Parts: sequence; C-alpha cells; structure tokens
Amino acid sequence: MKQKYIYETKMMVRDYECDIEGIVNNANYLHYTEHTRHLFLKACGLSFAEMHRKGVDAVVARMNLQFKTPLTCDDEFISRLGLHKEGIRYVFNQDIYRASDEKLCFRGVIEIVCLVNGKLADSEDYNKAFESYLQGLNA
Repeated sequence: MKQKYIYETKMMVRDYECDIEGIVNNANYLHYTEHTRHLFLKACGLSFAEMHRKGVDAVVARMNLQFKTPLTCDDEFISRLGLHKEGIRYVFNQDIYRASDEKLCFRGVIEIVCLVNGKLADSEDYNKAFESYLQGLNA
C-alpha cells in the first residue's frame, strides 16, 4: 500500500551535518523528522512548547529507521509524513526524498506517546488537533 502523506516541508542539508564521508550523518535524519513533526503540530494549531507548559509532553517511544540513499551537502530534500493511531500511540510514517530526483533517502516509523502531568495517557489536545487526519482510520 502506498503511503498517504498529510504534511511535507522542504529543507536543505547544511555542510556541518555531513560526516567525513561527505554524507549526512545518520543522527541528523532524526533532527529532520523531529523538525517536520513540530512544523506539523504548528500547522495543526499546537505548540510543542505550550503543550509542555500545560503538562502534556509528547515523547518518542519507539523508532524503526531505514537509511536508503545518502543525502550530501547542499542537497535539498522533502520531508513527508503520514499519521495513524494505535491505542494511545501516534504512529508517524516519515519519509525523506531528495528533491532533485524524488529518490527515497530515509524511511522512519516513529511512535509517539503522551505524558500528561508525568503519566502515560491519551491527550485530548493531540486527539482534537489530529482528528481530521485520523477520521476513518482504525484508532
């Protein structure tokens, strides 16, 4: 089944993100995907910082990462995400494509859970913000 993306953003590789081999260091893909999720939250009307002040923290519970084609210095890329919910987990399917040729560079499945006042719980704020994206999906 082809991934359904609900959000995307363009970014560019900066020289300091590359290692001695001239390719993006693997850890930077996690920064790219996290930045994409934070931008997606803003687009949904949520502020990651404001949610923290309210006592609701979305944290990474699990990641499955696949590195496909390396990005290099000055490459422009498109970070795309899809979303579904499994129980109290929000599952983000995040793919990164090189903009010049749409070559898949990275694929990640990142599972997020919420801590509400320090306890694992479902978040009404996140559920409401993601409602239109989750309708019709198995929750």
